[in-house]
Amino acid sequence: MSVPSTKPNANIPEVNEAEILADIKQWARIESPSKDGVAVNRVVDVAETAMESLGMQITRCPGRYGFGDCVIARSPWGGDGPGILIMAHLDTVHPHGTIDEALKLEERDGYLYGPGVYDMKGGACLGVAALRQFVRAGRETPLPVTFLFTPDEEVGSPTSRNLIEELGQVNKYVLVLEPGRDDNKVVTARKGCARYVIRAHGRPSHAGMRHQDGVSAVLETARQIGRIEALTDYQTGVTANVGLWTGGSGANVRPALAEIEVDIRLPDDASAEATCAVMDSLSPVDPEVRLEIKGGLNRPPYPKTDAIAALHESAKALALDIGMESLEDTATGGFSDGNFTAALGIPTLDGLGVDGDGAHTEEERLLIASIKPRTQLIIRLLETLE
Repeated sequence: MSVPSTKPNANIPEVNEAEILADIKQWARIESPSKDGVAVNRVVDVAETAMESLGMQITRCPGRYGFGDCVIARSPWGGDGPGILIMAHLDTVHPHGTIDEALKLEERDGYLYGPGVYDMKGGACLGVAALRQFVRAGRETPLPVTFLFTPDEEVGSPTSRNLIEELGQVNKYVLVLEPGRDDNKVVTARKGCARYVIRAHGRPSHAGMRHQDGVSAVLETARQIGRIEALTDYQTGVTANVGLWTGGSGANVRPALAEIEVDIRLPDDASAEATCAVMDSLSPVDPEVRLEIKGGLNRPPYPKTDAIAALHESAKALALDIGMESLEDTATGGFSDGNFTAALGIPTLDGLGVDGDGAHTEEERLLIASIKPRTQLIIRLLETLE
């Protein structure tokens, strides 16, 4: 991969921070919890209109299983050859009504608060703004650009993964507009994620009169929780978390059914293979219980390869060119759609969106001062990657 020149380009118009901030507010006002496809599509409509106004070639892929649509927007320049894939998701974790009470959309102390402003409607709007600058200037990027908006990242990308991988494989680079990390850092590595649902089937009985006749599914899951949590190893970076536990039908009934849901984060392919093998081979402690194990690796690990390191170094040089502080990188336990493309060996740079904090909380906020330099960085990447 060639390292782009850091020579400033006077043809790029000045970034209009106020215009981008207004875009972010418009998109954030449309609440879009992942599992409400109709609501997500209201934001998809806005994104599609924005891309159409730039002359992008639009393909809209209808949603499935109640999720929203995907939108693919291709630049009218550059032909069909491998280019740059930009990715942003439009769903959020926040339920309807959040913007009215728990997390109102408002500016305060240099931040914009609101559901999804940081994760990641802010980043999506930066990407739109970067392309808008090229169109307004009558310029083209050296490589064709494909912008993919997805509706279901926050719940594991069940309907968009195949499309992400398909588009990733026909592009040279992937830029992910997830939020920045830890004060002006970008992301060059992420853990993979395995998700499991384990259901224990016991035998009911009266808890007082025939306790001995029952087989407790709750007790079995309690034993399995100990096994699963013991997979956590902070030295290797593997973490196993049983986050949900349900079961039983009444305090006076030996529970015939219990269920746990498990989230496991995995730093590399070797740990993923070994840990998933353990999970897949779990057996009941009580031989009278039947275990039902469903799940597996949901997102592959996203390692920092030499190609990703080179892409980061390019971005770091460009950031200095536009007056940003040193653009360091970080690894994170959180996952994104970038996991899919990085695992395919495609140079993927993540965390290019706005700075801020409070993702997935009622204190979510973006740093307004990050809008301009982060947009300029995306512009410089688009105009220099070859």
